[in-house]
Parts: sequence; C-alpha cells; structure tokens
Amino acid sequence: MAKPVRMADIAQRLQISVVSVSKALAGKPGVSEEMRARVVALAQEMGYEAAKSRPEPAGTGNLGVLVPSRFFAENAFYTSLYRSLLLRSADAGFGCMLEIVSPEAERDGLLPALVTGRKVDGVIFMGNTREEYLRAVSASGLPCLLLDFRMPGGEFDCVASDNLEGGIALTRHLLEGGRRRIGFVGSIRSTSSIMDRYLGYQCALREAGIVPREAWLLEDRDENGEFIPLKLPAELPDAFLCSCDEVAYNLVNQLRAAGFEVPRDLAVCGYDDYRFSTLCQPPLTSYRVNVDLMAEMAVSRLDAALRRQPAAAVYCIVPGRLIVRGSTAPASGAAALPAL
Repeated sequence: MAKPVRMADIAQRLQISVVSVSKALAGKPGVSEEMRARVVALAQEMGYEAAKSRPEPAGTGNLGVLVPSRFFAENAFYTSLYRSLLLRSADAGFGCMLEIVSPEAERDGLLPALVTGRKVDGVIFMGNTREEYLRAVSASGLPCLLLDFRMPGGEFDCVASDNLEGGIALTRHLLEGGRRRIGFVGSIRSTSSIMDRYLGYQCALREAGIVPREAWLLEDRDENGEFIPLKLPAELPDAFLCSCDEVAYNLVNQLRAAGFEVPRDLAVCGYDDYRFSTLCQPPLTSYRVNVDLMAEMAVSRLDAALRRQPAAAVYCIVPGRLIVRGSTAPASGAAALPAL
C-alpha cells in the first residue's frame, strides 16, 4: 500500500518550506499567488489529500515549546527531539516556536514571552519542568502537553518514551551477558524519566533474584539538574546502567583514566542512543528512543485540544528498542548476543 503524500513531500519537490506549503493549501497569506498555484497543482498531481472535516483552530497557528535551560545546553537528545517537533508541527500546518526557560524564571514563575505575547496557541513542555511553573503557564488558558516526562495526578497529556521497559531491557541484556553485579548511574529524583529507568533496572534485577546495592547507585547531577563529577565506589560492580548516553560516555572516560577497561573490567550501558553513543570508545550499548513518533503524538494530541475535541488526559508511552554495541561485550564464559 502506497504511503500517503505529506506536505513535506510537496515542499521537497518545490524546494520550499513545509510551512509555505501549509499556508498555500489553506489559502493563508504569506506566499505569492504564483507559488500558491504551483503548490495546489502539485498537490493534486501527487494525490495529496488534506484532512477532512477538521475545523481550523482560530489563533496564531503556532505551537510553543518551552524547555528549561538545564536540558538544552548541548543536549543532543533534546536538540533532536525539537527538530522532530518542527517537522511534525509543519506537517500538521503549525509553526513551532522555542523558548528556553532560565532557572530564575522557572523558580519565580515568570511567564515566557511566547505566552505573555500570545504568540502561540498551545504549549509543549519539553523536559522535566517545575510543577509550579507548569501550573503558572497552564493558568494562562493555553492547552499544555508534557513531552518526555510525566506529572502525578493525570491532569495533563503526557508523551514519553517507555523508560520502564528500557531499563528492564538494558538490565536483562547485562544479565544475559554474564554480569550480575550491576549498578545504576543517575539521580533518580531529578526527572521522572530517570526514576522510571531506575525502576526498570530494579525490576529486572529482582526478577533474577538479585537485590540492588545502594552503594552502586551513583548520583550524576545536582539539585539544579546540572551534571556533577561521578564518585566511583570503592568496590566496583560488573556493569553500570547509566541515565543517558552522555553520562555513560563520561563514565567510560573516567574509568579509563582510573586504569579500567570497558568492557573487559566492567560493561557500561547508555540511554537514548544519540551522539555520545557512537562518539564513545567502545561504542555504547543503548536504548534507542523513537523521537519522531514522540513528536508526532505530541503534536497530534495538542492539535486535538486546539480543535476542542473532548478527551480525557492521556499518558502516551512510546516504545523504543535495544541497540547492542561493544561496551557490553559478555563477561568471560557467557554467550555473546548479536551486536548492531
């Protein structure tokens, strides 16, 4: 069955932006009449079918993305997630505007310019945001959605990776490779995602009859969410599961500086499967997050809210998949699993 034609396909053929295609098809200003005619003609030729019986939401036509600064500074994962949001928003006919929230603004509840200036119709919070700040923005009346984290109470739509399953899959992989003394690197109270990955790690260990050791739970960030140097325990485990690829990359380098070799002396797993997973030597085993599907679901849910389509708040869990690389080669005597 042929894939449906998307606005992005039309934009690529004409070498213009998806937003321009959306405006041309919707009869909105912002494109020349000549370009509008070319877009409409090509859309008909390619068999593009616009969504039917969907009332157009009144407003700016923009979605806002708010992300605390601690999550966006050189964070390859959130950069990739925002890129996917841009593309999926354009496919749905929206512009997408980003504002980085400073620690002071988040702490003091200072509303972002995107909200006070009424520049957007709805807001996506990307990365664990203070509950007080989230509620302050929500009080403005704009529909809000949480992306890559959840908030207790079920008040807001949430879209997140399957962090629990990811923690289980990575820990089981280490166990199957002969590693039974396994530690976790991550400040579990820092974000709901890290907590869920830790719970998955705990679940897999206890299923195997292993009680996790507190001495092998290492903090990786401070109370403000900023990365901190890792403090290695006096007695090292056979393996570490880390909260993200960047932390795993830093751990591998720290172990090497201390005279240990990965995976000979101990195995290391990351999470997210972005830039640091392949920069690391050896490359990191990780859990690949499906950012494209996360972005698609987030835009779809917010679009429905803007169109006043009634629905109870949902927690959407997006599955990822285990990616096996050299950082978790089996311990001596264990059967090897296929690598990527």
